[in-house]
Amino acid sequence: MEMIEPSTLLILGIIALAAGFIDAVAGGGGMLTVPALLSLGLPPHIALGTNKLAASFASATAAWTYYKKNLFSPRFWLASFIATFIGAITGTLIVNLISSEWLEKGLPLLIFAVAIYTIWHPQPKDEQYVLPSVTPILKLKQWLQGTSIGFYDGVAGPGTGAFWTVSSMILYRLDMLRACGLAKAMNFTSNITSLVTFIVLGQVNFALGLTMGICLMLGAYIGAHSAIRFGAKFIRPVFVTVVLILAIKLAWQAWF
Repeated sequence: MEMIEPSTLLILGIIALAAGFIDAVAGGGGMLTVPALLSLGLPPHIALGTNKLAASFASATAAWTYYKKNLFSPRFWLASFIATFIGAITGTLIVNLISSEWLEKGLPLLIFAVAIYTIWHPQPKDEQYVLPSVTPILKLKQWLQGTSIGFYDGVAGPGTGAFWTVSSMILYRLDMLRACGLAKAMNFTSNITSLVTFIVLGQVNFALGLTMGICLMLGAYIGAHSAIRFGAKFIRPVFVTVVLILAIKLAWQAWF
């Protein structure tokens, strides 16, 4: 790749900062970073691999922030980690063996449904929240959720954070703040899994990915702290707005 102009790097940094903030609060930062990378003339597979490197900084920062504020318990969600890892590997390995046309056309409808559910879903009070009891049913939910969403992230990716957030609210009755914390941790798991695959295939621009990653990390730090400070009243409108924009973007690409 040719040398990038300083002004272009500055614009990329600002885009990455905004994407990190959005991703930490609602997910969907890739809506900004992937087109930005493609605009540089990178081949699509290089752009995706580089974005995974940068996105890993954001998801790691957000997940760590939620963990430090006691809004996420890694031990409790161990089965989800393992299931997501397995699902992401499987999806990444077989992505070229399946037709994604039906997924591209149906995905916007599913994401619209996520936004509608979020608008009307009643929120439990944060101060009264306790983790659900550990039962065989809970473990089954974690395995089914982790493998399916991890698989989807390996195959496609758009809306993964939104699916994690809303499905966690449904399956475990998490409040939105804790559901976002879980989503960021699982996003990091599937991001790293896909990133390793892209690295093995030689499809990552490390210089560009690390540069954008630093800005994404800063944006994610600000976004996660904002979400934790202001809670669901801040997360919900941002989440719904980002999800609706994502759905419209995907619908336009698939149907028109």
